[in-house]
Amino acid sequence: MFDQFDALLLARFQFAFTVSFHFIFPSFSIGLASYLAVLEGLWLWTGREVFLNLFKYWLKIFALAFAMGVVSGIVMSYQFGTNWSVFSDKAGPIIGPLMAYEVMTAFFLEAGFLGIMLFGMNRVGRRLHFAATLAVAVGTFISAFWILSANSWMQTPVGYVVNEAGQFEAQDWWTIVFNPSFPYRLTHTVLAAYLTTALVVGGVGAWHLLRDRGNKGARVMFSMATGMVAVVAPLQILAGDMHGLNTLEHQPAKVMAMEGHFESHPDGAPLILFGIPDQEAGQVHSALSVPKASSLILKHDLNAPMSGLDTVDRAYWPYVPVVFWSFRIMVGLGFLMLGLGAFSLLARFRGTLYDWRPLHRFALAMGPAGFVAVIAGWVTTEVGRQPFTVYGLLRTAASASPLEAPAVAASLLSFIAIYFIVFGAGTGYILKLMGKAPHQGETGPETGPDHPVRTAGITPAPAVDPARTIGAEV
Repeated sequence: MFDQFDALLLARFQFAFTVSFHFIFPSFSIGLASYLAVLEGLWLWTGREVFLNLFKYWLKIFALAFAMGVVSGIVMSYQFGTNWSVFSDKAGPIIGPLMAYEVMTAFFLEAGFLGIMLFGMNRVGRRLHFAATLAVAVGTFISAFWILSANSWMQTPVGYVVNEAGQFEAQDWWTIVFNPSFPYRLTHTVLAAYLTTALVVGGVGAWHLLRDRGNKGARVMFSMATGMVAVVAPLQILAGDMHGLNTLEHQPAKVMAMEGHFESHPDGAPLILFGIPDQEAGQVHSALSVPKASSLILKHDLNAPMSGLDTVDRAYWPYVPVVFWSFRIMVGLGFLMLGLGAFSLLARFRGTLYDWRPLHRFALAMGPAGFVAVIAGWVTTEVGRQPFTVYGLLRTAASASPLEAPAVAASLLSFIAIYFIVFGAGTGYILKLMGKAPHQGETGPETGPDHPVRTAGITPAPAVDPARTIGAEV
């Protein structure tokens, strides 16, 4: 029994480790693919070389992030057969087709046009190349669509029947795909990907502005990124609030763990800002809280009653300390992103967007914040679902393969070593590329012999009405 428990714990840790590595890359490449499409579209529309230079600058980084995301995803998927064979058997009739739809739509679309996007700038017409860039961007979104649909079904399972073998089978595919939590989870995750990309781009722009405030490429990317943060951060907070309300309806124990509500509050629940959750004692020590604020946020009524984990069998409690703190990390970073967007708007209004060095340092410090936030959000979602893989229907302990602990430990150690070497090297090279200043752009003739438009064999963009440009630096 003890060995089996060890094997289960190791299998859970291995999946958490590999999926955390994997999640970093799609959360970046989804937003970066759209950013590349915007850059190329702006170049075609305005004819400004700075947009083309930025497109090429970020294209190399996208290629590396996309490749590492694909590789880490393939490795992760094998664990369904090795460590989680019972889950694959029970839930495979539903999860399998959803993953197949992702391959047949998103992956084929990305694979079909990625080569043109990466290597076709000087080999195909500009409209075809732009179409390929758009196709890759759409493909990354479709990939997120199917993967999040599968994950959301595991969180809020509907539209199924259980056959004689104990397997989940589809009864209504539309209900399965568009399950109750899917629209909220998709919106929240895609916005997180856009924020993650904007923060990275803004951080890189800030780094180069701190070194050279006159670099046109750095100015453009910083302006675009901070503008994106200013728009998306408040939308993300709104989407997160709606997602939380949906979670309260369908997974109340998860919200109880997020809020630290071990006890029920019949006359309004406090919002616990900080504290030390004690799983065994069933209480939060040294709690700093705002009276009745949790009821106001979750039910829009100061005196609304809120149930606590004391209404749930302890066997079905998630591990509260992890959920409690990962949720606060995510929310805290979200408000820092909101602050960055607000300060950038102030700087833009004052005309100091490229000169306010404290803002640049703030943006640089927030560069990796998106990755931390998405991992914290994933931990909140997945640990909060425990002790189930299919919420309320299939327990995690009943989903694992009958393996011995040494076998799982050996593969886990191998993954840790290989991942840190391979993906560490890849990430290091990406950081090296980011450390290089973007080409200034617009420093020479637009139609010189080496200009990409001329070498591509296409007609240069015509002169543009200044009214159609997007400000002096975007």
